[in-house]
Amino acid sequence: MNKIIAIVMLVVGLVAGYFLYPSMQGDSSKNPTESSASDEPLYWVAPMDPNYRRDKPGKSPMGMDLIPVYEEAGNGDEGPGTIKISPAVEHNLGVRTVTLSKKRLNTEIRTVGYVQYNQDQLIHIHPRVEGWIEKLYIKAEGDPVKHGQPLYEIYSPTLVNAQEELMLALDRNNQRLIAAAENRLRALQLPAGSIKQLKRSRKVQQNITVFSTLTGVVDNLNIREGFYVKPGTTVMSIGNLDEVWVEAEVLERQAALVTTNASVQMTLDYLPGEVWRGNVDYVYPTLDEKTRSVKVRMRFGNPQHKLKPNMFAQITIQSRLSEPVVLIPREALIRTGNSNRAVLALGEGKFKSVEVTIGRYDDTHFEVIKGLSEGEKVVASAQFLLDSESSKTSDFMRMEDKAWEQAHVAEVMGVINHVNEAERTLNVSREAIEKWGRGPDTLDFSVAEAIDMKALKAGMSIHFRFRITPQRDFIIDQIHAMDRNREMNHD
Repeated sequence: MNKIIAIVMLVVGLVAGYFLYPSMQGDSSKNPTESSASDEPLYWVAPMDPNYRRDKPGKSPMGMDLIPVYEEAGNGDEGPGTIKISPAVEHNLGVRTVTLSKKRLNTEIRTVGYVQYNQDQLIHIHPRVEGWIEKLYIKAEGDPVKHGQPLYEIYSPTLVNAQEELMLALDRNNQRLIAAAENRLRALQLPAGSIKQLKRSRKVQQNITVFSTLTGVVDNLNIREGFYVKPGTTVMSIGNLDEVWVEAEVLERQAALVTTNASVQMTLDYLPGEVWRGNVDYVYPTLDEKTRSVKVRMRFGNPQHKLKPNMFAQITIQSRLSEPVVLIPREALIRTGNSNRAVLALGEGKFKSVEVTIGRYDDTHFEVIKGLSEGEKVVASAQFLLDSESSKTSDFMRMEDKAWEQAHVAEVMGVINHVNEAERTLNVSREAIEKWGRGPDTLDFSVAEAIDMKALKAGMSIHFRFRITPQRDFIIDQIHAMDRNREMNHD
């Protein structure tokens, strides 16, 4: 009986094995094949030139290790332009990401200004009669004066006649004539004290003394003793230094960032180490058509009179946007003459280059208007290769006409021979351009405004992109300097 049971169990096992073995064999044979296919690189490319491809590992023309490129089975919902790299390659490239967040943009606008008198407390002294300056109490510009201090004495036949008219009215005791004569003397700026003295002494004064109505310093002294003056002559000006104005100019593109009451910090070479703090008092409503700038006025207290008119000052205006905006670090933005881009980190080694529209900016960040959202991650270092590889299949084009780009835009290695910052030009010895059939050459290139010229030095090895304009000008719009096989992005 036991023998029969054993035989039955053996038969059942053989039948089950017959049906299950092919399925297991198929699964085991399929998985290794798929695994090996997904782990095998398609080709290798140079880190600084994705057009340099090889079918095996090696070195680039610059001596750098080639980077493997793997087949991507599917990009999911990320869309065209998505690339994937292994964690090891990501580590070797030094890929660093940052998460975008909303913050208030604090922009520092640096400009220069000049100290001026407070125009609200600046007076100009003009005589209302013609005459001669008999005596001048103020001898030079810059002399201090106090309220009620005598400025000058004038002899004027008109003032003498006006006084005689008051004497006649007093002699006749005609109140109407007396009032009219007094009003005329006041209109001719005869001091009230002189009118009282005239009525009391009944003697006409030949020379009339003019007194200061403001405490300050004398500016624009235009007379000397013996001068003949008449109505309309600017005798002198008097300004008060207890509070001064500082006027500065802000460029047109920054004018929208300046508002009334914005915080201001001021320093002067005349007083090193001292800092004045104030606020924007007024933003002028007109733009200078020549300098393309807007004038801004600030007020500063000056009780010790350290600030003097026409002093040169360095001004820093703190502009703070009222609403938080999405900010992207400067280092994460790839700026060219045609567009602004960033490399979006999608996770699991996936990256995609996207076009970004930027707005206002400060020393460290740009405002993102379009293209990125809060919470997304972007690559902040080593993004050049990722951007170049992603852009080959991305859903946006670097140029509207690819045929034009092929014929007029090239990327090549070179060495800087000379840097001219004033004219924004570089003399570069470049390598051959295979797609144009051009051999090595040494040429002068213009440099786009977006590129920082100060970071470029003679003798530096660079990988750069340039375009040829219809006027046959050679303009570099993207440049990457090499320093000990390390990529540095100069945009």
